[in-house]
Amino acid sequence: MAEPSTVSVVIPAFNEAGAIAAVITDLRSAATWHEIIVVDDGSTDGTGPQAVAAGATVVRHPYNKGNGASVKSGIRKATGEYVLIIDGDGQHKPSDAIALTTQLGEYDLVVGARSAATQAGSTRRIGNATLNGLASFLTEREIPDLTSGFRAARRDCLLEFLHLLPNGFSTPTTTTLAFIKAGYNVMFEPVQVQPRVGTSKIRLARDGAKFLLILVKVITIFSPLRVFLPLSLASFAMGLAYGLWTVAHQSRIPNGAVLLLMFAVMVFLVGLVSEQISSLRFENRR
Repeated sequence: MAEPSTVSVVIPAFNEAGAIAAVITDLRSAATWHEIIVVDDGSTDGTGPQAVAAGATVVRHPYNKGNGASVKSGIRKATGEYVLIIDGDGQHKPSDAIALTTQLGEYDLVVGARSAATQAGSTRRIGNATLNGLASFLTEREIPDLTSGFRAARRDCLLEFLHLLPNGFSTPTTTTLAFIKAGYNVMFEPVQVQPRVGTSKIRLARDGAKFLLILVKVITIFSPLRVFLPLSLASFAMGLAYGLWTVAHQSRIPNGAVLLLMFAVMVFLVGLVSEQISSLRFENRR
């Protein structure tokens, strides 16, 4: 079990002046952390000075880079053995932060899994459920909450995947998938979220496609055949069915069936090569 004194708290914040002081105060009241780091991502509302006044160490970006860039800056700045990442909008309870960090040691990554009822908006709940289902299929592991930014992990493991993390809002997706596919111990701890202070920076239409692309990208890096094999099988099945039907009814082999079968073979071979490249890429990973 990780003691709070070994945990660096990282809070990415962009224009969170309405909540940041209370978040820091509540965290300091809950436990004696190794340090509390607020990454002020180019805020224009005084988020940084309020965080300093509340007792946090502040890392300031000269302009807005994105949530992922803030998380990376916080991880680099952290000196604790473990890192707890928590939003600066007041959604998460300090008691849940303790619940996550107490699981560290046995687990390398602990994700605060939000219940569907506490996630804002039916559209976002449907979108998250779709991503969770696809991620569960691709990783062969039940993932109840892929996009939760509330998480705790070993700092050295986070540093291992730092180069994979995007600068936008897909950092939780990337870290979850990378830890699972790399064989680290991952746990999902149920948490309840409160209404956030201010407005969300995430836009479903703009960021939903990014989450999906990141999901496929990370799985392709770690386990390419989970992407290429289903595509190959689907193309092969369509080509075979189309070819057999045309032969039976018109006594000829259609060009479309041939193309689908060739495409299936090519995708499968590309998947095999990608699988070998993936194995070589990580053969020296500690």
